[in-house]
Amino acid sequence: MIQRKYLYFIIFTLFIIGIAVYAYFPENEIPNNCTIDKILVLKSKRKLEVFAEGKLIKTYSIALGKEPIGKKQFEGDNKTPEGQYYIYDKNQYSKFHKTLGISYPNKEDIKFAKQAKRLPGGDVKIHGLKDNFGILSKFHSLKDWTAGCIALTNTEIDELYEHVPLGTPIEIRP
Repeated sequence: MIQRKYLYFIIFTLFIIGIAVYAYFPENEIPNNCTIDKILVLKSKRKLEVFAEGKLIKTYSIALGKEPIGKKQFEGDNKTPEGQYYIYDKNQYSKFHKTLGISYPNKEDIKFAKQAKRLPGGDVKIHGLKDNFGILSKFHSLKDWTAGCIALTNTEIDELYEHVPLGTPIEIRP
């Protein structure tokens, strides 16, 4: 009986160590002199890739809108857009740590929503975690939880915020 308890203790300890390593193990950083010139979001893989001069620099795990399948069409649909956009805004004082504003809706999105006599929505961002939720770290990406945005850890959005200039193109694929 004691051996079984000892075995459970070892398994539990290794599990806790594994979680800590996953959540807090340092990753490769984007080099200081690097400027990101393209962002690619692969919704089905829950990945955000950043490029400089055509070279993949880093890949991040992300969380999406609560209804991740399909492209955003209307205000309140909790979907993340799909298509070609650009980074139009940077806000370091957001309630979600920091944000990079995505230029949704574009002309096609607006036209589609108008034809349906609906509003297209907007205010779509790449952002960190809400104040006091930073401790979730990478675990936030285990569930899609945003209202249509793309979420990263606070450390990751800090890094992107530093290396992504306004006007950077972002392609969001299904």
